[in-house]
Amino acid sequence: MKRRKFIGRSAISLAGISIGSGLIKPHLFAMTKNITPKPIAIATWNFQNATKMAGKMLEDGASALDAVEQGVMVEESNLKNTTVGDGGAPDRDGNVTLDACIMAPNGNAGSVVYLKEIAHPVSVARKVMEETPHVMLAGEGALQFAIQQGFKRKNLLTAESEKAWKEWLEHKKYQPIINIENHDTIGMLCMDKNGDIAGACTTSGLSYKMNGRVGDSPIIGSGLFLDNEVGGAVGTGMGEAIMKSVGSFLIVELMRQGKSPQEACEEAVMRTVRKAPNYKDFQVAYVALNKQGEIGSYCIHKGFSYAKFHEGESSDNPSPSYLDS
Repeated sequence: MKRRKFIGRSAISLAGISIGSGLIKPHLFAMTKNITPKPIAIATWNFQNATKMAGKMLEDGASALDAVEQGVMVEESNLKNTTVGDGGAPDRDGNVTLDACIMAPNGNAGSVVYLKEIAHPVSVARKVMEETPHVMLAGEGALQFAIQQGFKRKNLLTAESEKAWKEWLEHKKYQPIINIENHDTIGMLCMDKNGDIAGACTTSGLSYKMNGRVGDSPIIGSGLFLDNEVGGAVGTGMGEAIMKSVGSFLIVELMRQGKSPQEACEEAVMRTVRKAPNYKDFQVAYVALNKQGEIGSYCIHKGFSYAKFHEGESSDNPSPSYLDS
C-alpha cells in the first residue's frame, strides 16, 4: 500500500474510533464547516427599529461595526426611551449621565462613563477606541474629548423626565421594577456578510441612581463582550449583578468551550441565581450569538425578549426564563 493512502486510511480509522468513544464531540465538526455568513442583527428588548436599521445596513454591505453603532443610535435618539441617550431619566441629583461601549471584530474596544450633555455616547466610545490609546474615558474627561472630536453639547433632560424626577423627589423611594425600570438599556450584536461580529451597549442607567453610579453597560466583559472567533453576548437588567459575574465574558468563554449560545446564557443566569439570595428581586437577562449565526437568550424573570433582523424579516422573540413570573 502506498504511504499516502495508508496515512489517509489511518486518519479515517482514528476519527471513527474517537467518535465512537465520545472523544470528539459533534459540535467541534460544526465549528469547522464552511458556512456562508448571513447578516444578522439582534438586540436586547423589542427594539425592532434599531435592529431594522442595523439589519438593512448589513444587507447593503455595511460592516458589523458601522451597523451596530447606527443601530443603537436609533434608541439614543428616541426621546420616549427614558433610559438611553437623549431624554434619559436623571440621577437623584437631576443629572442625566450616559454610559456606552463598543467592540470591533478585531477585539478593539472603547467606552465612556458618566458622560453628560452628549446625545450619542456610543459614537464617543467609538472615537475613544479609534482615536486614543485608551479603552475608557470618564466624566469631564470624556466630555472634553467628545467636544474636541466635534460633538455638540446638548441639554438631555427633557421636560417629561424632569417632571417625573421631581415627582420622585417627593418620596425618594428607590426600588427596581422588574422588566420596567431597567428594560430600555440596549445591547446589540451584528454579524456582517464577512461573518465578522461587532457589538455595542448604551444606557443612561438606573432611574434616580446615586450620583456617580456606573452599571454594567459600559464595562467590557459585563454588559458586552465578543471574540470574533467564537461569538458575542450582551446583558441587561440589574447592572450590579451582571458585573459581579462578568456575565457577557462568561458566556463567550462557555461558547468557546463548546456550549451553544442557549446553554451559555442559561449558565450565566444560573451563576447569579446561585450566588444572590435576593435574585427574585431583580432581572438579569442575556442574548448571545455565535459564529454559526445561532442565538441564545435567558433571563431570571419571565418578560424579557430580544429583537432580531435576519433575511429581511424583523421579529420580537420572547426569552425562556428561570422564573415564570
